Amino acid sequence: MKKGCLIITGTLVMLLILSLVITLFQKKIPLKGRVGLVRIEGPIMDSKDAVDEIKELLDDHSIRAMVLRVDSPGGAVAPSQEIHAEVKKAAEKMSVIVSMGSVAASGGYYISVPATRILANPGTLTGSIGVIMEIPNVEELMKKIGVKAEVIKSGKSKDAGSVFREMKTEDRALLQGVLDNVHEQFMGAVASGRKMKIEEVRGLADGRIYTGEQAKNNGLIDELGTLEDAIRIAGESAGIKGEPEVVYRKDKLSVIDLLRGKLPKEISDLIPSVKIKYQYAP
Repeated sequence: MKKGCLIITGTLVMLLILSLVITLFQKKIPLKGRVGLVRIEGPIMDSKDAVDEIKELLDDHSIRAMVLRVDSPGGAVAPSQEIHAEVKKAAEKMSVIVSMGSVAASGGYYISVPATRILANPGTLTGSIGVIMEIPNVEELMKKIGVKAEVIKSGKSKDAGSVFREMKTEDRALLQGVLDNVHEQFMGAVASGRKMKIEEVRGLADGRIYTGEQAKNNGLIDELGTLEDAIRIAGESAGIKGEPEVVYRKDKLSVIDLLRGKLPKEISDLIPSVKIKYQYAP
């Protein structure tokens, strides 16, 4: 080896050992109980990130409870249902506390209802238990600019909802049936999650929004409170004494973190201080 070549003695081995210890402690051996925090913000158009994050926290044996921070006006039906299903699974294994931000309506409310408890701020906008489909009609515009759409289809309802023609009575009935069915699914999820009768939910599920105060009075949430309140309640429900440590998905440690000496206190207390030595080859 040429003179001046830097050799890091023992560093690689030590990093491997530390990585193994972190994996062992964070995934297998329960440390001091911690609370996992999942943030769902903006329109819900995809469920993958939220579902993966919830699963990761469930797989971490140091996580004793979970807080779901919802700040979303809703979104697509299927992704909302997929997140709803994952929240429901999580609530069967540990306390899941929802903290509603500025808005948690429609799909944002849908994903919240299976939680153990739901908190909202007094001015949070929530509810909006309904389904909507908006279809523009550009038929007259197309006529004005001299453009005509030719449709070839294999079934009479294949172009139901087309923007290029006026909606027929049978098309409207078909699409209304689809929306009514999804609405029934939504109301059923609310009734199940909130332990309410479907008739009670139906009276609240005309698409209107509610403030946090109104939602509490109607039984759509449990209590008024902030994110900090939700974290405290989650810790108490898990039997964690004092202020709980909150874990985010981004808290995963990397090799760079190890080099910088960033270790969870529970692990660093068990590992003797190690100095990384550098030397030059002769």
